[in-house]
Amino acid sequence: MSEAIMPASLLPQVTAFVADWPDEPMRRVFIELAEMLNGLPGVTCDFIARPGVSYSLRPRHKKQQERPLFAMIDVIDDEPRWLSVCFYEDMISDPEEAGDLVPGGLAGSDGYCFDLTTPERLAYVGARLMEAFREAASSQ
Repeated sequence: MSEAIMPASLLPQVTAFVADWPDEPMRRVFIELAEMLNGLPGVTCDFIARPGVSYSLRPRHKKQQERPLFAMIDVIDDEPRWLSVCFYEDMISDPEEAGDLVPGGLAGSDGYCFDLTTPERLAYVGARLMEAFREAASSQ
């Protein structure tokens, strides 16, 4: 995996957070997921920092009326840091059954969370992210 650089147009808080995070595999995974979101049409992101607990990137599509996000990418502030990437159950598929079902765990709705401690599942979770984006973009 090549060294990723944060695009200038991504939220300044995310750019600052990544700049202070020492280079390690999960930093690069977070950057790649953030880059997937950056520039998607109709998508805005919130970044919620809770040092010592988590740092959360929450994308939302402008067509979404009922839900405040279509994914939640949390950096869990452990040593070493790891990612928990969550989606609403009805917005994605999980053909490999790799996610953990979390009843009521995503803004009060059932969701799937994928815990990433190594980069190997990036492509699979990235595909779920794009699936959730397409579902959000088709919201009425």
